Amino acid sequence: MNGIKITVERINALKPNEVVHDELVRQRFINIYGALWGEEYAEAVYEREAINFDKIIGDSDNLKKCTSFSVFIAFIDLAVCGLTLEQGVKALAYLQPRKFKVGVNERGGNTYEGRCTLTISGYGELVLRERAGQIRHADNPVIVYEGDEFSFTDQGDVKKVRYTLNMNHNPNHIVACYLRITRADGSIDYSVMLESDWKRLEGYSSKANKYWDSDARKYVEKANSLYSSGANGGIDTGFLMAKCIKHAFKTYPKVRIGKGTTFEADHEPEQEEDFYQVEESSGSTGRTGKGAADSFAEPKNTEAGVTVEPGEDDTF
Repeated sequence: MNGIKITVERINALKPNEVVHDELVRQRFINIYGALWGEEYAEAVYEREAINFDKIIGDSDNLKKCTSFSVFIAFIDLAVCGLTLEQGVKALAYLQPRKFKVGVNERGGNTYEGRCTLTISGYGELVLRERAGQIRHADNPVIVYEGDEFSFTDQGDVKKVRYTLNMNHNPNHIVACYLRITRADGSIDYSVMLESDWKRLEGYSSKANKYWDSDARKYVEKANSLYSSGANGGIDTGFLMAKCIKHAFKTYPKVRIGKGTTFEADHEPEQEEDFYQVEESSGSTGRTGKGAADSFAEPKNTEAGVTVEPGEDDTF
């Protein structure tokens, strides 16, 4: 993975839709993918993901406004994670445009820049966990509605869930969500979220997204809209499934992701080895990852038709 030197100035001189086609970026992607996942398909994977980037960025005005450096980071992160941006109902990852605070203007107000972030969906996280040997398999999360028969027991080291679907249940009131996991040793684990759990998380989200309303002259707390965009003002089902998956692996070992990557329904991006090896001269900017300011805008659905819903990180 050594030997290719890319400067921030070179990347920033490119337009966002030109980054993945730069020859040095191409070689960097192929070298990283080959070193981590095998050289046999590295070049073909590059060609496939370059096409995916072109389509997704071309269809999104907000991604076109993101910094070229953040596009570079997101593209390299895709090689680090070994995932794909192929679209579909069970998309593994998607690109999210976010705004980051970068300074203060002359009037004392905050200034922001748009950055492209690679976000791993709940399905993508399951792939990473299986690949890391932490689990053998995980079923799709199951949504439990009012009127269904549901119970959960934890006796010693044995967890059990009993669930029976009631065709006449109340589809407007979700009461639980659970995930069945087969561990690496063949034992069964369950992750269960109750309504009180996501209501508690909604409260955290409200505090995290607090902003100053200049008209009302007071701070306003507003939770991620996906907590109330579902049926009858309830939580969005796709968002809840992502939360359930994330909740399931809170006590599992961490998996490697890139510095500009986040998990769906998770605030904290992980940082591991520096795969980027970008030389930065004095005065140049463009880094992304920890240390970057939090995003501030309201969340929207994922870009370019991806059907999995975005996590708690806010988008444009």
